[in-house]
Amino acid sequence: MEWVNAVVQGILLGGLYALFATGLSLVFGVMRLVNLAHGDLSILAAFLLVAIVDATGLDPWIGLALVVPALFVIGYVLQYGLLNRTLAGGELAPLLVTFGLSIILQNVLLEVFTADSRGLDAGSIETSSIRISDQISIGWFPLVTFIVSIVLLSVLQLALSRTRTGRALRATADDPRTAQLQGIDNRRIYALAMGIALATVALAGVFLGMRTTFGPAIGPARLIFAFEAVIIGGLGSLWGTLVGGIVLGVAQTVGAQISPGWGVLTGHLVFLAVLATRPTGLFSRQVRQ
Repeated sequence: MEWVNAVVQGILLGGLYALFATGLSLVFGVMRLVNLAHGDLSILAAFLLVAIVDATGLDPWIGLALVVPALFVIGYVLQYGLLNRTLAGGELAPLLVTFGLSIILQNVLLEVFTADSRGLDAGSIETSSIRISDQISIGWFPLVTFIVSIVLLSVLQLALSRTRTGRALRATADDPRTAQLQGIDNRRIYALAMGIALATVALAGVFLGMRTTFGPAIGPARLIFAFEAVIIGGLGSLWGTLVGGIVLGVAQTVGAQISPGWGVLTGHLVFLAVLATRPTGLFSRQVRQ
């Protein structure tokens, strides 16, 4: 039963990884941009909520309603004012700019909040759980995180397929030049995609801060997990990010069950195995080549 519990906990952990990966997958699918500051922006959201809670005394769940729109605005302005200018320079220019942004964010957070680890108090939901058996229990907070990831992916998929803006996003992703000829402003669409991506990663960062402690320098590790989930699921596939997150989460928890030091390593090994056998991911057929 211990192994069953490890798998269950891995599936729930996969929901958190899917939240981190969704924005990364969306941005790559729309504009073929890999944002190396993605993980640091999630930690920025967590620290922003810490600052709001310390300054106002608001409950973190209420403060979340302020952080998500704030990250959407940051993403929109960042893409429209800076990253759009780099897209014409090929694939290397955005990588270098977002890498520099990652370094800047880490140092700013370190200067403002120091290197001390912080955490967010989610209330009694952090420790409450559903008892299935003597050896299996499901924590309410990981379950809520998993449900939120499914709801978020469903809403995004529905918006992309049913709304005018969603169709504009898909048209721009398929053929930017033809989309421009149809009157679609690619710069605005790219900015909107980045805004949505950072709104989703704000959720991931806050949920991470409620789940465990965090510091200014852990953003790159979150980026690696998000990147692995995206690659496993398939680049540009939204539902693939959930599958990739679950595969990564289960690999880590099962590895930790074998030996406490093997958790993260096992996840990396599974990622490498998928990369070696199916480089385009498990849902590669859904991604435009």
